[in-house]
Amino acid sequence: MNTLLLRAYFFVSTASAQVFNGPGLEGGVAQAAQINGPIKQPLRAVILSFLYKALGFLALAGVIMVVAAGIYMVLSGGEEGAKDKAKKIILYVVIGLIIVFLARSLVGLFVNGLQ
Repeated sequence: MNTLLLRAYFFVSTASAQVFNGPGLEGGVAQAAQINGPIKQPLRAVILSFLYKALGFLALAGVIMVVAAGIYMVLSGGEEGAKDKAKKIILYVVIGLIIVFLARSLVGLFVNGLQ
C-alpha cells in the first residue's frame, strides 16, 4: 500500500512539473496555415480541380450518348418509335451539355471574379 501511494505521488509530481513552451495560439495558427496536407495543394485548388474534372467527364459522357443515340437511330430500321426515342435522347443530351457548359462557365467566372 505504501509503495502504491509513493508511485501515485511520483506520477502526480512528474505530471505537474511539465511546462508548455510552444509558440502560443497565434504561432500555432501560423504554423497550421503552412501545412498543405498530403495533397500539397490548397483546398480551393483541389475542389476546383475536382469540379473541372467532373464537368469534363459529364461533357464526355454527353458526347458518347449523342453518338450512341445516332447509332440507335441508324439501326432503328425506319421504325418510328425507335427514331422518336433516339431524337428525344439527342435532345435531352444536348440540353444537358448546354447546362454542363454553362456550369463550367459559371465556375470559371466565380473563380476569376473572386480572386
